[in-house]
Amino acid sequence: MNSTHLITAIGTPLGEDDTLHIEGLTAQFDLQWTHGINGVLVGGSMGTMQLLSDNTYADLIKHAVKLVTGRGELLVGAGDTSFNRTRDRIHLINQYKVDGVAILTPYLLNFSQAELVDYFHALADESRAPIYLYDLPQVTGLKVELETVLAVCDHKNIHGIKCSDAMHDTQILIEALKSRGSDFRVIVAQPILLDALVRHGIRDHLDGIFAVAPDWASAIARHTEAGEHDKASAYQHDLIELLTFMRRINVRGAFTELMNARGVPGKFAPRPFHMLTPEQTKALHENSSVKKLLSRSNVPASS
Repeated sequence: MNSTHLITAIGTPLGEDDTLHIEGLTAQFDLQWTHGINGVLVGGSMGTMQLLSDNTYADLIKHAVKLVTGRGELLVGAGDTSFNRTRDRIHLINQYKVDGVAILTPYLLNFSQAELVDYFHALADESRAPIYLYDLPQVTGLKVELETVLAVCDHKNIHGIKCSDAMHDTQILIEALKSRGSDFRVIVAQPILLDALVRHGIRDHLDGIFAVAPDWASAIARHTEAGEHDKASAYQHDLIELLTFMRRINVRGAFTELMNARGVPGKFAPRPFHMLTPEQTKALHENSSVKKLLSRSNVPASS
């Protein structure tokens, strides 16, 4: 078993009316567990939480708890535009047993780092489950600075941070926490560096591309830990090529097409996102990394 802990940022499968596609959610979770994924984040940026109706978000949490219990770690995204809106989401999550709540910085308006410290402290006091900061400045426009993390990391109910910014900044944070003797958890979102990071002892990883290619993510971790770096590098190359191509044509549409091709029904692009055009769909299926992914769909997790 890998000592690397892989967490998939789950996409939210929807029906044509943008309500939850329960069969799609079930199939997506099964795909993760089958291929060695250790945990899931629902309602994160890949799960488009902010675009879901309140009823769909509530259904997502309810069904995710049922599907994940006893199978892996469950984190739930709750970060919204304000303290009050995020607090209301936390109160909903408080009805269930989950392993953690991921909190984005509030977006749209500007807040100071001192205000963020108050924000995270107050939300941690409201939550039954441990809070994880969620640093995604390229989307929210507001970074969780090093000093802010150090100011909140001793709160008894703030257990870690998911870092999606530059790896250089994350490494500085890891070293600062280590120098304090802190066990504050740092979960890294750097899928294009997965093999290198595992090789250097960074064990907590989370990303949305794992949803599409959980077998590749597990293979990268497994082969790296075994010292089989050529094998790990081959899977890493394919993962990078796949992610780069998806970003180039239409991430949400490509995600939907690939999940459907892997037996996971539903659409993963709530309105106003568009699906792939026929030309984009053709290009996707002609891509070499996609061909490899789909041809390996039935390969056992231990291969």
